[in-house]
Amino acid sequence: MKKLSIVLAIFICALISFIIWLNAGNEKLGLPDEEAEAVKSSKKPVIVLIIDSLMDQPLKKAIQAGRAPALKFFLENGHYEPEVVNAYPTMSVSIDSTLLTGTYPNIHRVPGLVWYNQDEQRIVNYGSDKKEIATLGIKQTIEDGIFSLNHRHLSRKVTTVHDDLQVRGKQSASINGLIYRGPDRHELNIPPPLKKLKLMPEHMMVNGPALFSFGRFAQLDPDNPHHHIWQSYGVNDKFTAQEVAYLIKKRKLPALTVAYLPDFDHDAHKKGPMDMKGLEKMDQQLQRILNAYDSWRDAAEKAVWVVMGDGGQTAIGRDKDKAAIRLHSLFKGYRIAKINEAPDRNAQLLFAVNDRMAYIYVTDRNMPLQGAVNELKKDERIAFTAWKKSGWIYVDSKRSLKPLRFRPKGGYQDPYGQSWTISGDFSLLDIKADGVSIQYGDYPDALARLYSAMHSHRGQFVIADAKPGFQFAGEKSPLHFGGGGHGSLYKTDSLAPMIIVGSEKVPEHLRHLEMKDFFMKLVQ
Repeated sequence: MKKLSIVLAIFICALISFIIWLNAGNEKLGLPDEEAEAVKSSKKPVIVLIIDSLMDQPLKKAIQAGRAPALKFFLENGHYEPEVVNAYPTMSVSIDSTLLTGTYPNIHRVPGLVWYNQDEQRIVNYGSDKKEIATLGIKQTIEDGIFSLNHRHLSRKVTTVHDDLQVRGKQSASINGLIYRGPDRHELNIPPPLKKLKLMPEHMMVNGPALFSFGRFAQLDPDNPHHHIWQSYGVNDKFTAQEVAYLIKKRKLPALTVAYLPDFDHDAHKKGPMDMKGLEKMDQQLQRILNAYDSWRDAAEKAVWVVMGDGGQTAIGRDKDKAAIRLHSLFKGYRIAKINEAPDRNAQLLFAVNDRMAYIYVTDRNMPLQGAVNELKKDERIAFTAWKKSGWIYVDSKRSLKPLRFRPKGGYQDPYGQSWTISGDFSLLDIKADGVSIQYGDYPDALARLYSAMHSHRGQFVIADAKPGFQFAGEKSPLHFGGGGHGSLYKTDSLAPMIIVGSEKVPEHLRHLEMKDFFMKLVQ
């Protein structure tokens, strides 16, 4: 017994020492004095709160159940839009790139959470799941998510809202934003364990807005404690809320603050999009932000608020045999490249799975795209496949006798003022036409969003999009049986609510594509 006690004591001491080592550091946390002095506080700042996977129905249910008092306050004191269309694929990195640049992926060049970079001959992954990350390499994933996304992959031909505000003499802030690129240089605080394990360099400079916060890597409030390794180094709702509250209390809010709250997305993936407990926890952090003012009424009067989701989730079935569309089984007999290796001459296919959407890369130039399309068409769980050829986008599925094809400019006008040439089976994308105009059904802004994804990056590939209840499974991609998933063009993945408090202005169209210009107008 004595021996066991000694062993246990040694183990506890070792564990404590390891935790201390993980969290140790001599970083200078907090907003530097020179940056604080340079901040021009705004008389009526605009605060944008982006809540990952917030949806209309769960929001209303949580409010009715009395579990979301902050959301209720915003809703009762603002203008509510339940359905704002996001970018495709419906993954946060592509969506937020559209939100901050006012362009779709064909322009901003961020094709999804997971995609194949033909120039670098590798799969890019900004942080999907621990198994996939481990396979691709933790160091590479950290580099892609923290640095490459903003400084290499997001096109230099586009400007962010932070860039454009600076040109107009306005300052802005980004708090835990996935897309943060701006005009000012900032040095990251690299946690010592990441240095010691050589997962990150000793020093790293990034370009961001005047006020830049990104977890422990760039912390404004020196007393913000929510930044430990077990708290995703600060990329969490509590950290975000305290950073926003700090700027409010210090009267350091610039013209525009964009703050990202990621936690509900994790809860919805596990428990489904109607998870009330996850919404309740998220709302508590909104309350912390409002409580930074003398009163909530004061908050509504002294700032303009945009509280919005970035996209929705669709419930995934619990049956593991049915809910997962396993691409390796579907393409049995084909030579499929591993995700952590550059495709060799023998490889025919490579998969990049974005949950309920997937890029199927045909790496063998002697293999026609139609071969991959035909295999995908065999599975009834796939809503459609899409590919490009000779300036056209083609869409097909098992249920259709002939494909749909379309391209920009033509005789059909859509609700967003975009014109198209279309022929074939319109029902593939649930499009209704009266001869000169078209209306979208289950796939909002389907033509523009699908066109943008097909032109988002180089390569020979087919897009596969799952029906509700299903998701794709690749080599190590995450699965959400009984939970929720997104990525697809379908409406439940594609629509997110928005509450505007303190302004009567609304975007020209209810699309994330228009939100950058909208933020600029709110600041004016």
